[in-house]
Amino acid sequence: MLNAEESPNRAIPLKPTRARHVVLALIVGAYVITYMDRVNISSAMPVIQRDLGLSAITVGWIFSSFRWGYALFQIPGGWFGDKVGPRRALAWIVCLWSLFTSLTALCWSATSIGLCRFLFGVGEAGAFPIATRSLSHWMPPEERGFSQGLPHAASRLGAALTPPLVVIIMIHFGWRMPFFLFGLLGLAWAATWYWYYRDRPADHRSVNAAELQVIRQPQGSSASSLRSVPWLTILRNRTVWMLALMYFCYGYSIDIYLDWFPKYLYDARGLNLKQMGFYASLPFIAGAAGNLLGGWLSDRWASHTGNLRAARRGIGVLGFLIAAGSILPATFSSHTTASVLFSCIAVFGLELTVGVSWAIPLDIGGDYAGSIAAIMNTFGNLGSAISPALLGYLLGSYGWNVPFVISSVFCIVAILFCCGIDPSHGILPETPLAS
Repeated sequence: MLNAEESPNRAIPLKPTRARHVVLALIVGAYVITYMDRVNISSAMPVIQRDLGLSAITVGWIFSSFRWGYALFQIPGGWFGDKVGPRRALAWIVCLWSLFTSLTALCWSATSIGLCRFLFGVGEAGAFPIATRSLSHWMPPEERGFSQGLPHAASRLGAALTPPLVVIIMIHFGWRMPFFLFGLLGLAWAATWYWYYRDRPADHRSVNAAELQVIRQPQGSSASSLRSVPWLTILRNRTVWMLALMYFCYGYSIDIYLDWFPKYLYDARGLNLKQMGFYASLPFIAGAAGNLLGGWLSDRWASHTGNLRAARRGIGVLGFLIAAGSILPATFSSHTTASVLFSCIAVFGLELTVGVSWAIPLDIGGDYAGSIAAIMNTFGNLGSAISPALLGYLLGSYGWNVPFVISSVFCIVAILFCCGIDPSHGILPETPLAS
């Protein structure tokens, strides 16, 4: 470990260490687990619904219960990470949500599942804001878009792997076993994170002075905020509100694919359980590609032009345009293969915007990136909370087409909010920017 007190005459190694990439890999692992734990219930729901005799409206409220817990505790979760530091905060919340993931296996009714999923959502609520905060002192500005796109891409791969994995486990051990196993996986990750991660790169024994120069963090800077979070200043910032409203539209749209797409394939397209497991995974593979490409393109655009505002806005607008234009043919196509193909393109477009969205709190927030990310994700998950419950009612009255058409409209509205975002100015004069 190198500290500021060491001799200034000591030669700095030519080759920086890469501890920041190990930290990023751990965050990638956390994101994979978050989405495995979220999507497992949608893959198991056709069997759970038959086993417990649940209606479509009840299923919608079960899906929504997670989202309400997740949305309502975003800001407390982000505050918790900013206050105590990501090392302790992330380890605690991963243990919490993993506990309730496993407890889902013991549920016996719609009420017990709904309560367990709500508490699971409370546990997961701080995950992305705290993870964003954990990278704010570890990633150099030119790697921020990619460092946000990569974990989100990995989360979608986790979502893609989950349906066939859950189906295989259910066939052999029943629908309860996946929840128990996935919970154990989260506990193992939490132990690894607490052992390896440090809130300050300068405190990490594997970080040399050359890597600190790459990160561009002063060796004596603090990774935990000793000052109060300036909520009034944050809430007065126009970019924060445009970002939050844009993410509401994203959350409403993506949740249809996260929660309802396997059941849509099973009910509306007539696929059997094994076919459903395979086809339900494909949009998330496309989404992973969108996450990787969106963050990378935005970083390259900003690096080559020096125009961070255009780079973030441009990729966001492009992604929502692709999604809006693909949802409709996916909905009205009479061929299942064509419908799934257009659904993949739609999810690709939606996920193209995610790396950009999560890079913006780093762009404008500095030490308060976690709190800003929490506000953004609160709105995103309010959209995601409304979406599954509303779809249950729409499904009973209008069938499957209307919910997807509404999602396409939300993508158009998101473009308008995206055009109001300006990430080139920090929320405070001293906030370090990404350009």
